[in-house]
Amino acid sequence: MNLFIENVEKITSRLDQIKIVPVLAIESVDNGLRMCEILNRQGLYAAEITFRTTAAEDIIKQASKEYPDLLLGAGTVLNTNDLQRAFQAGAEFAVAPGFNPIVVKEAVKHGYPFFPGVVTPSEIEQAMELGCRMLKFFPAEAAGGLPMLKSLLAPYKHLGIKFMPTGGIKTSNITDYLNLPEIPAAGGTWLGNNQDIEAGNWAQIESYIAEAIQLVNSLKQSAQ
Repeated sequence: MNLFIENVEKITSRLDQIKIVPVLAIESVDNGLRMCEILNRQGLYAAEITFRTTAAEDIIKQASKEYPDLLLGAGTVLNTNDLQRAFQAGAEFAVAPGFNPIVVKEAVKHGYPFFPGVVTPSEIEQAMELGCRMLKFFPAEAAGGLPMLKSLLAPYKHLGIKFMPTGGIKTSNITDYLNLPEIPAAGGTWLGNNQDIEAGNWAQIESYIAEAIQLVNSLKQSAQ
């Protein structure tokens, strides 16, 4: 087993325990650290810090030191430069909205756990050819939601492929996704959206996170 596959499997296993990954596009380091502190304290031990903002790299760098229990990922990683910056800052995994073979090859070369985004059979097959078995399904709801994902899975599930859907995922539909064995975790922006963070609605954010943890616990209990 090569290092890339081994590291992807390790991260996938951890994500399978966490189940819900907050997807965060945060404009300031202070707000990013505040959000990570809340996640860590509440017990939702994951965050995808998207590289849509200039603060992302510094948030990952500082949060990885202050909150070592958090599984920190970098989102919207669109090129090899951002890929290197993300992992050098302390990211433990990275994801992208699309499939860029150049970025995937760089991740494979260095053993970086990287989940490219796919939405078609052709993209899935190209990603799998490069060694990927954990993929991001994006934009999940806009691309047809769970029925589309089930249709995409059908020809490939015997190969052990897994997905982390993101895009339009929320409290009302995330359980349906997570009940699918091939989905170890799903990502969502509702747990820390820009409006709430910028307005300082931390109590509201904490209530969303508490609700998410309760949902995860219910899923685990029903699976026993």
